[in-house]
Amino acid sequence: MNSHPIKLAVIGLGMASKPHLAALKQLEPNIEIVGLYARSPERRQEAATDWGWPIFESLDDIANSNADGAILITPPNARAELVATLAKAGKAILMEKPVERDLNRATKIVETCETAGVPLGIVLQHRFRAGAEALAKVIQSGKAGRIHMVRVTLPWWRDQAYYDQPGRGTYASDGGGVLITQAIHVLDLMLSLTGPVTEVAAFSGTTELHQMEAEDFATAGLRFANGAVGSIVATTSAFPGDAESLILDCDHAALHLTAGELMIHWRDGRTETVGEITGTGGGGDPMDFPCDWHRDLIADFADALRTGTSPRITGREALRVHRLIDAIERSVGDGTLTKIEVET
Repeated sequence: MNSHPIKLAVIGLGMASKPHLAALKQLEPNIEIVGLYARSPERRQEAATDWGWPIFESLDDIANSNADGAILITPPNARAELVATLAKAGKAILMEKPVERDLNRATKIVETCETAGVPLGIVLQHRFRAGAEALAKVIQSGKAGRIHMVRVTLPWWRDQAYYDQPGRGTYASDGGGVLITQAIHVLDLMLSLTGPVTEVAAFSGTTELHQMEAEDFATAGLRFANGAVGSIVATTSAFPGDAESLILDCDHAALHLTAGELMIHWRDGRTETVGEITGTGGGGDPMDFPCDWHRDLIADFADALRTGTSPRITGREALRVHRLIDAIERSVGDGTLTKIEVET
């Protein structure tokens, strides 16, 4: 068992906090919640009543508390000041995706934490699903051979009521639409397996199914640093919504990850299945998925704080998917093939 509990505060108690709070309850007593905070006094009191944890009255109270760190579950436009205050106080930060609304702002947040010397982890929980972890092991083992083609599809559905919520699907609050809010998960997982993308040719738009500022449809052709090619199709206009998929076509196998289920089709005729298809939030209920992936990601973050190591998904690593989304958006804006500089 772990030697001592990690003390965490939770900041932000909106819709996205549901799997976090459920996961944190499962992680007691190895993680101790020292308090909850939201701008709305009513919301924080309601959450405290529901979950049995104390509340903080202000961000300064968290900064001055005995918390080892904080989980930020706020909209991306509300991050910079929170991160600056917590980093100055030496508090580790685990933050919901995206890091910020665009690449430049995201980079500044990462640099703020690096300058202060505080750990920054990002919640990109799809890497923690059983099928995704099995897929990573297959790729790392070399048994499937080189990746030659990559196919990403995200046929999700959001009704208009979702986008009628203040800030949803806007650049000022969310930083965009389907790419940065929904597809970011599978794109991050893709990059963790394939390595970087070097070229993008993209198109995006907003269907007449939604009244919103940003895109609800995006597609792109990709070229990877290892020479592989690929494609992305992502939308929130595919009623009634279906599971996202990532397919890697390799020398010796085709690897199909659908939601949390991995199917391996070996060239010699064998077939293997790992994990299972579960809710992913791709349909009418955005929160229709289990909290297991959040639980394992938060546990990883807490273990990193105990051991003084880096969490599995750091802020610096999360900039890779921001860099890809930025390139897709630039390709859409310019109507040209966009190159991405690969960080060494």
